[in-house]
Amino acid sequence: MALIFSTDRLLISHLEAAHFEDFLKMNQDEEIMKYYPNLLSKQETIDFFDRVNNHFKQHGFSFYAVSLKSTQQFIGCTGFMVPTFEAYFTPCVEIGWRFQKEYWGKGYATEGANACLKYGKEQLKFKEVVSMTSVQNKKSEAVMQKIGMQKQGNFLHPKLDQAHWLSEHVLYSIEL
Repeated sequence: MALIFSTDRLLISHLEAAHFEDFLKMNQDEEIMKYYPNLLSKQETIDFFDRVNNHFKQHGFSFYAVSLKSTQQFIGCTGFMVPTFEAYFTPCVEIGWRFQKEYWGKGYATEGANACLKYGKEQLKFKEVVSMTSVQNKKSEAVMQKIGMQKQGNFLHPKLDQAHWLSEHVLYSIEL
């Protein structure tokens, strides 16, 4: 495990092949992927892993694996990506998270995201970070609020048809 940083309960490391099967399972779970346009196939998950690794090579940061410190069990992901679409707030750095549902409601997303923001400020020298999700995803929006982000407004996601039920997104940001 290529550890990047840790918290009281979590290990944050590079997303590696050892995490693939658990990540694939998350990407094919309808409840976890409810606020994404579709479930990800095995090939789409492989492509996602490639994008994360290429993003790290290009930018020096990416989406990271999150494991429990007590057991080293992979429980999800958090980290930073540069969005690949154009909008009034791009280019930017986005923070995001995705966790196995049995770990929801335990504060892991908030703990991991807060640690990422600290790492982003201190090590990566970010000045601002954004986060976004569909307006229906109130749990993810609550994490944005818990980590101190401020709502900037709503927008229609340019990669989704405007009539799609997930097209309207909230945008949050935080200055570091």
